[in-house]
Amino acid sequence: MTYKEVDKSKVSPMMQHYLQMKEEYSDCILFYRLGDFYELFFDDAEECSRVLELTLTGKACGLEERAPMCGVPFHAAEVYINKLAEAGYKVAICEQLEDPKDAKGIVKRGVIRVVTPGTNTNISEMDGSVNSFIVCILYSSDRFGLAIADVTTGEFSVAEIDDAVRLRDEMLRFSPKEIVCNEAMFMSGINVEELRQAQHIYVNALAPRYFDEEAGEKLIKEHFRVAHTDGLGLHDMPFALSAAGALLIYLYETQKNDLENITRINILNAGSYMLIDSSTRRNLELTCTLREKEKRGSLIWILDKTKTAMGARMLRQFLEQPLTDRKAIEERLDAVAELSERLMDRDEVREYLNTIYDIERLMGRVVFKTANPRDMIALRSSMSMLGPIKSILQGFSSKLIKRLADEIDTMQDMYELIEKALCDDPPITVHEGGIIREGYSKEADELRDIRSNGKEWLMKLESDTRESTGIKNLRIRSNKVFGYYFEVTNSYLSLVPDDFIRKQTLAGGERYTTAALQEMEDKILNSEERLIALERALFTEVRDILAENIGRLQDTAKAVAYTDVLCSLSYVAEHENYVRPGINTKGVISIKGGRHPVVEKMIPGGSFVTNDVYLDKGENRISIITGPNMAGKSTYMRLTALIVLMAHIGSYVPCEIADISIVDRI
Repeated sequence: MTYKEVDKSKVSPMMQHYLQMKEEYSDCILFYRLGDFYELFFDDAEECSRVLELTLTGKACGLEERAPMCGVPFHAAEVYINKLAEAGYKVAICEQLEDPKDAKGIVKRGVIRVVTPGTNTNISEMDGSVNSFIVCILYSSDRFGLAIADVTTGEFSVAEIDDAVRLRDEMLRFSPKEIVCNEAMFMSGINVEELRQAQHIYVNALAPRYFDEEAGEKLIKEHFRVAHTDGLGLHDMPFALSAAGALLIYLYETQKNDLENITRINILNAGSYMLIDSSTRRNLELTCTLREKEKRGSLIWILDKTKTAMGARMLRQFLEQPLTDRKAIEERLDAVAELSERLMDRDEVREYLNTIYDIERLMGRVVFKTANPRDMIALRSSMSMLGPIKSILQGFSSKLIKRLADEIDTMQDMYELIEKALCDDPPITVHEGGIIREGYSKEADELRDIRSNGKEWLMKLESDTRESTGIKNLRIRSNKVFGYYFEVTNSYLSLVPDDFIRKQTLAGGERYTTAALQEMEDKILNSEERLIALERALFTEVRDILAENIGRLQDTAKAVAYTDVLCSLSYVAEHENYVRPGINTKGVISIKGGRHPVVEKMIPGGSFVTNDVYLDKGENRISIITGPNMAGKSTYMRLTALIVLMAHIGSYVPCEIADISIVDRI
């Protein structure tokens, strides 16, 4: 049975609301919150029972036959939602918007978020070393507008491209999880089925309203708080502007929040980095092996000795976007050289980096209001490392490291706020209490005192009442039905005072309450609930203050990630016996004793046969490589390409001597 076949007039009010939500989000799997479960019905239930391996049952809904149903516990829902997103489904999360105890009639519910393959913000289920990009493409008049975003880190980039092959290469460089586009893109020459089947990318055409120029430009100006889009660098980029507007609208509609972690637009300029087409990238095995698609055996497997998830992602971006500016390359090489000279300082920085969590993605959770107390403690712990790192880097002389030191904000005020407000080991949710540190809130401390000393108060009241009435066996007891009460046996009923209010008659005696006991009961029973609500409100305040400082933390996170990458390159250079390459603009590539960085690690130590390479713009422009099968011809070509590429990211290279010309493409 599908939801479209259901006669809404015959089903229960709850199911009527479910069907209303399902019609509104017809392209999504609808997770509908009912108590402690998210439940799925009709065709959604049948589909998810198969994909998620859930038991398919039925639920009475007012029809002759039961509605197909399956469900997942709300506390474990993210795991299942992530599986669906990875499988290419969109998931709408319909949450309870009020406490069921306060509801009059049906509990108010609404969709709070739509999770798609490219907008999944559940960082606990993600590979921290890889970005989660979504791409928006506008095709019009033989030109492409491109917008790329990672909602978990706040990265947002745009470009304009006039060639379908170049667009594909540029797009696949980001390894997107999802592509949204206008209908015309399907007629642009891009092989959409290849993207879906071979690249495993979710591709979805958006309605024309998303690409409305006026609406898109208006949202961009509002979001980035600018009077004109020229201030964002989008002058004479109408296609990129439309793609960016469409992507922002899509993200606003799916995330249902203000996307405060997207604070700037990066303009992708093809002239500032080396072009590597997707085929070359794949054959050089930059980030994964050609056959097994694994990290082990790739170039990044060799170079990635980063200590943070942010650094791992940035190193991947370095490999995907090698520099073509000689000055920028030399700056990186100078930084790597100084780190290699000051090994003790470098290794101390790496120790501090090792304890830093993924600040970028944690701040994404903060602005999305999904950060839990332990996320905040992770941020506090990370902030405590910023001061020591900054202090060490300030002692360096290379321009790049000094600049990174200046860009690191120690976030001392935010560290102190979290330190004062939150306990060291809070629970993972805000619904259990135990979040706010003693001394931060006078009201919370008072409620804590009531909760902790309630038993002593009751014992004193029991003793005082026993003494004042003369009822020697008077006891204060409690149960879920009657709450707290005085219990008096039949032999002492004659001593019961007039202000005692009878609650229950038993065979052996009576149960009473008094105004004093009722007041104490109210304080004790409500103190826990009030304390949890107050702690939740105080936690939200702290989280919101942190969200207001998103820009400072993002800039700091980038500087920390950059530092991590430079330290990693220095560490690899030291341990793999790499040398600093010379960089020239004369068109000369000269390599003495070159080694393939991956192959030499996969074979027994010292057995790799080194090779020399010399190319220039004159008589040595082309080399013809000959030899029998398995003689190493492709290894020779690849080691040349990899050494050239490594030099362009600012890395030392595996050889005895290298002088590498700036190149615009491999």
